[in-house]
Amino acid sequence: MSNGTFTLTNKVLSVTVAAKGAELQSIRRLDNGLEYMWKGDPAFWGKKSPVLFPVVGGLKNGTYEFEGRSYQLGRHGFAREQDFECTEQTETKLTFTLSHSAATLAVYPFRFRFSIIYTLSETTLDVHYKTENTGTSPLFFSVGAHPAFAIPLTAETAYSDWQLVFSHNETAGKWPVLPEGVIAREPVPFFNGNNSIPLTKELFSGDALVFKNLASDSISIRSHRSSHGLTVQFAGFPYMGIWSSKNADFVCIEPWCGIADSEIATGKLEDKEGIQRLEAGQASDCNWRITVF
Repeated sequence: MSNGTFTLTNKVLSVTVAAKGAELQSIRRLDNGLEYMWKGDPAFWGKKSPVLFPVVGGLKNGTYEFEGRSYQLGRHGFAREQDFECTEQTETKLTFTLSHSAATLAVYPFRFRFSIIYTLSETTLDVHYKTENTGTSPLFFSVGAHPAFAIPLTAETAYSDWQLVFSHNETAGKWPVLPEGVIAREPVPFFNGNNSIPLTKELFSGDALVFKNLASDSISIRSHRSSHGLTVQFAGFPYMGIWSSKNADFVCIEPWCGIADSEIATGKLEDKEGIQRLEAGQASDCNWRITVF
């Protein structure tokens, strides 16, 4: 541990995670020093891999209703700005935990324990989210990932040399993100039975690419000019966001269990698309993983 960061290392990789937001900071190869994560330049976007909890995306008008009361909650929730406690550290695993507090109860009236478990095995980092309802009534939540990967990944390549390769051919439409941060009520055509998206800086001029129920359960970042890349596996996540900041050298591959409000959302938390209901004393688990090459 150093300056609020924790490290996992094996013979191939070094992985660093910050206690703030339990946010993944670095995945670095030990043989050649190759860094797979975005550097977090605040001139473009200062984050690297924030966790999205207890909501994913934006709320309509920045508010939601629950049991007759109105609450304000910012885009992607509050967990990414919270200090997590490292509750377990072994040679291969780091566990970070966040529990409800007076500050969270003021904007999110639920008692919870939320843990992020990072497990390193050879060239794969598994990221596991565990949400526990420590209250006495149902808990409503969403959770999602937002990792940003460095593009171009290698010095001899350009951004446009890289592409996203999906594990299956896709026909899904894209759900537009409106200027106010909510999702349009209908999708627009995007895929046409293809399985790849060439990366360009112009691709994200209209904000994130948002998809529902893709056929694929993994997306790889590859280039014909490099033998290096990575694969994100996300089985069980019904929503996917792909995003980059304007002119920035990264791409985010974002598996989500939850999604921003649509323009026709009622505002009631229990009616929110993608919201999960967790009974008192119960726990919910999901995981995604990064394999580098």
